[in-house]
Amino acid sequence: MGEGARLGAQLRDGDLTVAPAVLNLVESSSPAARAEAAELLAAVAPSALGHEAPGYIVGITGPPGAGKSTLLSELCARWRRRRLSVAVLAVDPSSRRSGGALLGDRARIEYDPADEAIFIRSMAAGGRLGGLAPATRAAANALATAFDVVVIETVGVGQSEYEVAEVADTVAVVVQPGSGDVLQFIKSGIMEIPDVLVVSKADLGHIATSSVRDLHAALRTLGASSTAVVAVSALAPATGVDELLDALDAHRATLDLPARRLRARRLHALADFVAEHGARGLRDVGGRREAERWLAQQDPGLDVAALERALEQRTFERRAERSEA
Repeated sequence: MGEGARLGAQLRDGDLTVAPAVLNLVESSSPAARAEAAELLAAVAPSALGHEAPGYIVGITGPPGAGKSTLLSELCARWRRRRLSVAVLAVDPSSRRSGGALLGDRARIEYDPADEAIFIRSMAAGGRLGGLAPATRAAANALATAFDVVVIETVGVGQSEYEVAEVADTVAVVVQPGSGDVLQFIKSGIMEIPDVLVVSKADLGHIATSSVRDLHAALRTLGASSTAVVAVSALAPATGVDELLDALDAHRATLDLPARRLRARRLHALADFVAEHGARGLRDVGGRREAERWLAQQDPGLDVAALERALEQRTFERRAERSEA
């Protein structure tokens, strides 16, 4: 049994201690590690599990300084009080010198390092401002096999909201009142992305109340008034955090999880294909829209690696068609 298959088996058995080894494997770029990572993903795919991974994947994003890490500290503490295991993947800007995450092991998130049921790891964004690290999708999918909650935290600068929405079951966007974040968010054209909107620093009083009102008005204009808007303050005593957990749970209850996860696997395969073959590879397959159409025709039981191989096969077929024309 290879390393990837072994780690997959341990995750299926609920072994949380293998999380660091899983992250090390999916973040490695060596050919051998990539092959093992493909084995890992196959071992935790729905076809192997007999169902979708049970963990709840939550995306938390928002502008720098919005209070995401402070809020996440409080969320992690409350999830643990509910006896839920939690893995946090914090996607940070990359160091130009080392290529690693600039913020290390995310010291801003408070947690008990002796608690084996909580795992926090920073992942370098690989030069993609605000986007997901290339390995984040694989890590989230794998860890959701064993952890009750998997959180992907990103610095939201536009692109990250779309990328997190492709991976997470529920996306919460955090905005800071009185800073222009709310207006900028409304103008950015991505109001359809969040499943839950969070106005941080509710202790600011009427400024936060005004921000909540503005967001509700914008959502009504877009016909998305069902999107929850929650005001929170993580300052002691924290307020609104239980309401936020309730909003997350309420959204999860409405999900067609198999359909959402199937779409996520297909987009994961497309992201990996583009990372491997670049813009030329995407052109060879007929562009992004054609690639998504092709993936939608594939067997729903295929894992990410098999879907990526299907895309590669499609490029060969299209090249052959052009050479015969």
